[in-house]
Formats: sequence, C-alpha cells, structure tokens
Amino acid sequence: MGLPEELDGDLKKLWTSLQKLHHRCRDYTQKKHHRINPFYEDLFDWSERGAYWTREDKGITIYNSATLLGDVKIGEHSWIGPFTMLDGSGGLEIGRYCSISTGCQVLTHDTVNWSLSGGKLQPERAATQIGDCCFLGSHSIVTKGVTIGNHCLITAGAVAARDVDDYTIAGGVPARVIGKVELDSHGNVHLAYDKSQQKK
Repeated sequence: MGLPEELDGDLKKLWTSLQKLHHRCRDYTQKKHHRINPFYEDLFDWSERGAYWTREDKGITIYNSATLLGDVKIGEHSWIGPFTMLDGSGGLEIGRYCSISTGCQVLTHDTVNWSLSGGKLQPERAATQIGDCCFLGSHSIVTKGVTIGNHCLITAGAVAARDVDDYTIAGGVPARVIGKVELDSHGNVHLAYDKSQQKK
C-alpha cells in the first residue's frame, strides 16, 4: 500500500517514519528469528508485557495480541501466545512452565443463562485452573470451572469442558482422555496415546 494522496505534510512525515520503523523492525525480526510478525508485535517486548501483568519479572511471555481480563494469575516461565483470550472474571490461575498456544481461550464465565432468559438471569462464573507444565494446543478451549492437572497436554482444537487429571492427554470435542504423559527419571517426555481412543 502506497502513501495516501490526501495526507497533509505532518501526516506524510508520520507515515514515512512509520514505514521506516516497520521495515527496520521487520528486517531485525527476520534476521534474528527468521519470521515476519504483525507490525505491532515487533514494537514491544513480550517479556516486558509479562512483567507488567505480574508486577515482577518471572520470565513470562505475553504476546501483544493476547487479551487478559480480570483476575489472571500466571506462574513463572509460562508462555501466552498470539490471539489468546484469558478470561479471569471468575478467577483464573495458570501454573509454571505452561504454553498457551495460538488462539486458545481459557474461560471463567459464560452468559448462557443471561442470553436464554432475556437478561433475567446473571452470567455464571466459576474459577478455572491450569496446573504446572501444561501445553494447550492451538485454538483449544477450557471452559469455566474446569481444572487441568499438572503435566497435561490438551490437543489443538479440543474443548475441555470437564476436569483433566495430572499427566493426561485430552483431545476432541468435548475433550476426552486419549493418552498419558510419561516422564522418565531424566525428565524426558513420552506421549503414550491410547490407540483405541484415537480411532473414535
């Protein structure tokens, strides 16, 4: 997209400056990370955003396109990916070393009864918890009031509408147990899928 003809002198200067900044940021990101980001993701430090949210540096990464609201507690070294939605209006706790992948939604409220009753009933809220060392795959959803245990894998696109025990692989809509996460004494991970569940 070129320079809009209707811009006046000051706006033309601003446009030109933004273009130069964009190109400089894009070149830096491509060289350092071999990627191209949306312009706004290049402008700010994601770890700074994590430190801002928690008011201390705990090694947390929060992308600029992620939305957080309400009471969201995040454990150290967790990664909140792009286009995620963390709804803490009912209380949300995410453990240490978690990866919340692109497009995930973790919810603590819904407006089902409010909508269906024509506004006569209130939205419902319930605290949601994600344990330590969990991976939520791209575009997975955790609904209100659900507890995900420690060392769990929620597969891409899954909808976790009930509690998930420690060391569990859960997938599908609604999510069900499809395997176990196994850790050996050296910390190596093995994903043991239940083949009978994968065929369903």
